[in-house]
Amino acid sequence: QVQLVESGGGLVQAGGALMLSCAASGSTFSVTPMGWYRQAPGKQRELVANIRRSGSTLYAGSVKGRFTISRDNAKNTLYLQMNSLKPEDTAVYYCLARRYSDDVSGYLSEYWGQGTQVTVSS
Repeated sequence: QVQLVESGGGLVQAGGALMLSCAASGSTFSVTPMGWYRQAPGKQRELVANIRRSGSTLYAGSVKGRFTISRDNAKNTLYLQMNSLKPEDTAVYYCLARRYSDDVSGYLSEYWGQGTQVTVSS
């Protein structure tokens, strides 16, 4: 079984910064942490940023230039550096990992963490 544990959330004033971490453990063979999503009250869960196995990255337009996603493959850990935080960034942030295979296209399975709360005050 795969476990994903997010950490680093908290309360910060607008303009501040936080670093989120997502640590994968358990049956992590061929499992790659891929991206961060967030969900605010009353809203759909949305993609914040992802990082492909190649290392290329993609950001939501609302966070581009402020957030940076990275991955430490040796530690099987995903990070999200969040700078210049705004009140509209307030949400629960979730980590997504996927299990891949060299023998098939696409991914085999998806795994979600439990989420970490980020609250930005004005």
